[in-house]
Amino acid sequence: MPRRDDIKKILLIGSGPIIIGQACEFDYSGVQACKALREEGYQVVLVNSNPATIMTDPEMA
Repeated sequence: MPRRDDIKKILLIGSGPIIIGQACEFDYSGVQACKALREEGYQVVLVNSNPATIMTDPEMA
């Protein structure tokens, strides 16, 4: 997919809380998406209502 220069920010919505021990694969996917988008030069706005996620870590988000 070609890079779109008209888009500067991307809203990334996390999976939120599901069941204890079941959301780690969604969290990992979100972290990888966040990293890839940042490497492409986009500013990522992250929304995730799961307080136990690493996606919302200040170093990651």
